[in-house]
Amino acid sequence: MHVFLGVTGASGAPYAARLLEALGEAGCEVGLCASRAGIEVVATELYGDARLSADETLARLVEPMRDAVTLYDERDWHAPYASGSAKVDAYVICPCSMGTLGTIASGAMSNLIQRAASVALKEGRKLVLCPRETPLSLIHLENMLRVRQAGAVVLFLAPGFYAGAASVGDLVDFVVGRCLDQLGLEHELVRRWGQE
Repeated sequence: MHVFLGVTGASGAPYAARLLEALGEAGCEVGLCASRAGIEVVATELYGDARLSADETLARLVEPMRDAVTLYDERDWHAPYASGSAKVDAYVICPCSMGTLGTIASGAMSNLIQRAASVALKEGRKLVLCPRETPLSLIHLENMLRVRQAGAVVLFLAPGFYAGAASVGDLVDFVVGRCLDQLGLEHELVRRWGQE
């Protein structure tokens, strides 16, 4: 499966890192694009240093799956994800900032992540948006409704506790597992409801 993964400037970098790892483990080919704000959040939340260079931050992020991942700059309009003629199976933005979600909802596109989402919607392809903001304003809610009506899946970064999580990693796996379910990928990240 060929998957586009966009990482934007909302809190939630551990979800993005685990999702990238899980996609690699599932044998996916991944095109990764992180916004400038997304890179800063990854540097802060995963590596504890907001001043870490973009190159070093991305190198650390993709290290576990570097053979399965191709990096794209957010200004790269020649990337395959900027066109509907490219063969891409699914698009995920994790985490998805409310700014990115609002831009997608409006139909505007100022970077590759937003353009890839627009392509997914116009081509009728799987698009999963993973917001984390809380509390939500009326504008946030209306934008989420709008992208859902346009065909996107809104998968909020909110873990369930019924699977018996013993760690933060288990909670991250719960959400990543739900994302993989949306992509139709098999996994064993979490015990399913009704399983022993």
